[in-house]
Amino acid sequence: MNFKMKDVHVGELIRTELRLQGRTVNWLAEQVCCEKSNIYKLFARKSVDLKQLMKISEVLKHNFLRDCFEES
Repeated sequence: MNFKMKDVHVGELIRTELRLQGRTVNWLAEQVCCEKSNIYKLFARKSVDLKQLMKISEVLKHNFLRDCFEES
């Protein structure tokens, strides 16, 4: 099984999902144990550390890996 990374902006995906769920930046920062300013920096990043992405996926109950990779 091979996977190919899609050309997506992960920070934007996270920001969009957070808005769709009606959640705040403060809420997400509390859930992942970081400063609010780090969440804003995360939104600006095209890629995100896998461990961090998995934690955010768990907190938001959204599989961001599915948004970032496709089977080839």
